[in-house]
Amino acid sequence: MTVITTFVEKRREKQLKYEKSVLREISVKALKEKVQQYFGSSRLTQSLIMNTGIEEACYDVAIEAYLLGANMGRFGYYGESAKEVKRRCQQEEKHLVDTLYNFLLYWGSGEEGALSESLYYLCEQYVNSWWLEGFYKGERRIKLKLH
Repeated sequence: MTVITTFVEKRREKQLKYEKSVLREISVKALKEKVQQYFGSSRLTQSLIMNTGIEEACYDVAIEAYLLGANMGRFGYYGESAKEVKRRCQQEEKHLVDTLYNFLLYWGSGEEGALSESLYYLCEQYVNSWWLEGFYKGERRIKLKLH
């Protein structure tokens, strides 16, 4: 008797294995530093980041952006620039930015609404930095045959 598995199950297993191996390269210290760099230095979000729930939401979005970039790294390996590859996953990246932005607005103290455009740009830059880091790490993993 053999166990019959579907292609979808096999692909999902492979994807989970890859994501686990990629996430080993990210440290909690790096996550904390980037949150402080992007949101801790701004007067607008400084009070927000004191809440651990909001900080953890930033970590979640960072990890998702990192994984998205790492999965797209193979296109960089085959010669596409980061800008070209970014267009491929523009919708997913925008979803991450919007998620973080709406979360910060919802849990904010109210003064963020007046300065919401600058908050959106902060979220955009934060997600972009994690996406790029994941992209270059994914590209490097392909080059080193670690995929």
